[in-house]
This record gives sequence, structure tokens and C-alpha cells, in this order.
Amino acid sequence: MKISVYALPDNIQEKELKERIAVVIDVLRAASTIITALYNGCKEIVPTAEIEEAIMLAKNYERETFLLGGERNAQKIDGFDLSNSPYEYTREVVEGQTIIMTTTNGTQAIRKVSDAKEVIVAGFLNAGAVSRYIQSCGDDVTFVCAGTDNKFSMDDILAAGAMLDILDGMNTQMEMDDLALVSLHLYRSYKNDLKKALKGACHYKNLVEAGFEKDVDYCIKIDQFSIIPVFKDGIIKAAQDL
Repeated sequence: MKISVYALPDNIQEKELKERIAVVIDVLRAASTIITALYNGCKEIVPTAEIEEAIMLAKNYERETFLLGGERNAQKIDGFDLSNSPYEYTREVVEGQTIIMTTTNGTQAIRKVSDAKEVIVAGFLNAGAVSRYIQSCGDDVTFVCAGTDNKFSMDDILAAGAMLDILDGMNTQMEMDDLALVSLHLYRSYKNDLKKALKGACHYKNLVEAGFEKDVDYCIKIDQFSIIPVFKDGIIKAAQDL
């Protein structure tokens, strides 16, 4: 199995994804929120690149059947129902609902890799489930880190490393590129104290300064859910619901 890791979605040539599984990682916070929402029973998530696109799509739904969620610069978007905090996506709020979501980095990355053989959304929260799924498929894999404002983001690289560590522990035969090797070594250096690794990272500091430290602590919990979000035909659903 060939494994590639990209620090940013813009670094990828779309033709490289045709026969690969693309695993999109945006730990802080879009991927973690998507995983949580699906675990709590939301029907589906529609990722959009722009706020205007989300609002236009919402016109196709009956008002009681959807929620608008997302952020810009870590803050809730005016007029939206939810921000990008996973704590807002409780079962009482999202069960049975379509969530139309737009975020600064994560939803953009998901849309960017839509030409892949299969697109999965991952983070620390579902690292084990995603790793087992990847091994069962046997296809080559590209981990796509969403980054932060078009810059490398430590949290995403660490999550890629976590999944590679799990795959290695299952004796998966992997041919890793250089950034995959770096991700694995970095994760192994900090796997017992992820917060220590992130405390100096820009995205971590920005979220903590904005009052979201509780969100960060939640998002870096390892292997909490068995949900595998799959992006297909413009919609994200849990794998078992496809």
C-alpha cells in the first residue's frame, strides 16, 4: 500500500487521486465536528466552499429539515444556526437533520479532493475506525491535511501520524512518502501528550485565545467513535448509511 501525506490540499495534482482513497483531515475543528454530528444521528452533511453557496443550497430544503453550520475565522457566521464547535452538534439538535456546512479550511479541502476514488473525513476521534477501513480496502491512500489559512497545521499532521501508527500496529505493508514518515515519527514522539506538541502551534494558540480550549481538548481525544464519514456526490454520510 502506497501512502502519501500532503500538508495542504492545494499541493495535490487531482490526477494523483483517481485510483486512491483520499483521507481529509481537519482536526481543529471541521472533521471533528462532522464525525460528532454523524455519530449523533444527523442525516447528512453538505460541505460548501462559500457562505453564499450554503445559503443558496438551503433554499432547496424545508426549513425544519436542515441546519446551517460553520465558521469564518473561528467564529459563528451571522444568521447560521450553529458554529464549528462539536459541542453544539448534540443528538437533540442534529438528529435527522441535513447540515449545510462551510468552514475556512475543512470543507474547502473536502471539495478539493472530490475526484479521488473515495473520500473519507478523519481526525483523532475516529482514527482507529478509519485505519481499519483503509487496511480492509487495500488501496493506495493519500492523507490530505486541510491546514490553516493555506499554511501547514501541526494538528492535522499528528492525526495522519496517529492513523499510520495504527496501520503499522496491524502489520500493514506500507510504502510511505517522506511526509508520511515525518508524520508517523512526530506522532510517536508525542502520542502520550498531544497537547504538549500542540501548545506552540499557531492554530492551537488561535483557538485557545478565542476561547475554544474545551473544543481543542475534545478534538484531540484518540479513537472515540467508529464513524467513517464518506463524501460522495456532494454529500457526507456515515459509511453504513450509504
